[in-house]
Amino acid sequence: MKKYTLQKSPFVVPTTDGKLIEEHHGLVSTNNPAISIAHMIAPAGWSEPFQTPEFEEYTYIISGKKQFIIEDEVIVLEAGQSIKIEKNTRVQYSNPFETHCEYLAICTPAFDFNKVHRED
Repeated sequence: MKKYTLQKSPFVVPTTDGKLIEEHHGLVSTNNPAISIAHMIAPAGWSEPFQTPEFEEYTYIISGKKQFIIEDEVIVLEAGQSIKIEKNTRVQYSNPFETHCEYLAICTPAFDFNKVHRED
């Protein structure tokens, strides 16, 4: 049995909003329910609905800026900054800025669309 899992071809999540999501480790890509690690690029002007996930989410910004509305507080992260958002926290992610935002997202346990609870 190998003592590692090498990921050379992450699962590219199909999207309709122009966002690139490459899951390197997680439920879909490596059948790992404990953690998901995804490389993402959110285009300028992108946003998604509020959600209240049943998992913790860590975000590390590689380039650009990303806006978070956490409960009723607006936070903007820039390149080199990171944040941890506790599970069961109402949050909205967006990029209302003029350039794309590249970042890493890590969820524990792994991202599960059935446990993200996006609002309409």
